[in-house]
Amino acid sequence: MRRISNPPNPFESRHRDLLEPAGIAKLTLYTDDSREILSRNDSPDLPFRWSVNPYRGCFHACAYCYARPTHEYWGFGAGTDFENKIVVKEEAPRLLRQAFEKTSWKGELIVFSGNTDSYQPLEASHGLTRACLKICAEYRNPVAIITKGALVLRDVDVLHQLQREAWVRVYFSIPFSSDETARKIEPQAPSITKRFAAMKALSDAGIPTGLSIAPVIPGLNDDDIPELLDRAYGAGSRTATYSLLRLPGNVESIFVDRITEAFPERIGKITNRLREVRGGTLTKGRPFKRRERPGPYWQLIEQLFELGKRKAGFSEDGMHPIPQTFRRPGCEQQALF
Repeated sequence: MRRISNPPNPFESRHRDLLEPAGIAKLTLYTDDSREILSRNDSPDLPFRWSVNPYRGCFHACAYCYARPTHEYWGFGAGTDFENKIVVKEEAPRLLRQAFEKTSWKGELIVFSGNTDSYQPLEASHGLTRACLKICAEYRNPVAIITKGALVLRDVDVLHQLQREAWVRVYFSIPFSSDETARKIEPQAPSITKRFAAMKALSDAGIPTGLSIAPVIPGLNDDDIPELLDRAYGAGSRTATYSLLRLPGNVESIFVDRITEAFPERIGKITNRLREVRGGTLTKGRPFKRRERPGPYWQLIEQLFELGKRKAGFSEDGMHPIPQTFRRPGCEQQALF
């Protein structure tokens, strides 16, 4: 449990100032009545178009999570509310099947955890991600997964089916090389050691895996990049990606507060480096602008990543074209008549 810490919600007209110490934040679950489960990403600087997120909010409590402001749309806060008031989309499997049955759906890649982690602890009891993956396998729809959760190992049977009949790759989000550092910033996520162990287990099982160094926090974890790449290649990953820290909306104040508490001696260096690569600000929200990385310092990070990939053994292009495998069950039989 964590002390309640929420910046004022910009969509709410009122907020209360506490006159005494903050209370304890306890996990509370909610259900929603979503009528669609496929989220369309129209931002031109994102590498995928469709995502599925069975949960809103995330128990992992990563200080830097760019998805925090989405919780404010539902009347919650972006701080501890995001971590402890989790919305469960119980109808996600039914809605996904419904989407696949529409003639407009042609079978594009779907990313699980485009917003919040589909393998956060609640998945162990609710099983919504597994149910959705089984539907993707049934319809032979290509899937990519981004997760910090070792729970993904539970679904190796479904991942094997996706690999045989469609396309699948599991990216592990591992931005730090030290368990101690990660625990201060990602307090309720599995340890770095467990994530690499899960990566190796999936790779050994024949499931393609990848490394996502996200986010890169200049002045904090940029020096970790070579070690992360080396460990990932040793654990069987053959593709790797990275992205710069984003601090939209109230994420900026949450991140700065928590990093100041965790690393008081380094916060000045971190914010200065971030302003250097962001053109004088801590973040930029507009598409393309938010990925803009000016200045020589970011060029050094890019060179560090490319050099680390080559030394670890990664090929120049670990990705392969995603095949068009989608089909609706029963279509083969219908085509005979």
